[in-house]
Amino acid sequence: MPRRIVAIDYGGGNIGSLVGALRRRDIEPIVTDDRDAVLQADAAFFPGDGAFAATMDALRERRLDSAIYERIERGRPYFGICVGMQVLFDGSSEFGGARGLGILRGEVGRFESDVRLPHMGWNRLERSVAHPVLAELGEEEYAYFLHSYRALPGDDCIATATHGERFAAVVARGAAVGTQFHPEKSQRSGEKILNAFLASLN
Repeated sequence: MPRRIVAIDYGGGNIGSLVGALRRRDIEPIVTDDRDAVLQADAAFFPGDGAFAATMDALRERRLDSAIYERIERGRPYFGICVGMQVLFDGSSEFGGARGLGILRGEVGRFESDVRLPHMGWNRLERSVAHPVLAELGEEEYAYFLHSYRALPGDDCIATATHGERFAAVVARGAAVGTQFHPEKSQRSGEKILNAFLASLN
């Protein structure tokens, strides 16, 4: 198992539950906002939580936006959770709009269907394409979501879920993976995805 796994600390986010999930796998992550540590780590997790624009502002203040971008462009493993996935896109319309990292094409927007928001609870995952991080998932797998904004399925979407409309639940490009849901709170399904990602690092 790689020695240096970081949890990106940008002053927000639900880092504690992720750290707990990694510790249960005998991994002691380095919680850091140091851009060099993020760049040099064997794997970087970004457990985002909160508003898109505020998250991007916090990343830019710490120069972590460029660190994440460079990691992914270099093909270095990255795992973004919730807003940590959303920031990979071109931008978001949340609170008047904000620019993202532009790694994935598309804009994150509010659910347009007449559904209750936030989308909170368990939803079924539907695989779009085969991918190693999804290899252990069965046909009836559910994950825990908590969000009001979503990305529509695009070229890098590997699994979807439905809450009035289909949206991207898991994205992947190169060694980067993002989940709209919280795998650390998604019991067995989340464990399978985290384990598959960690296994890919060996």
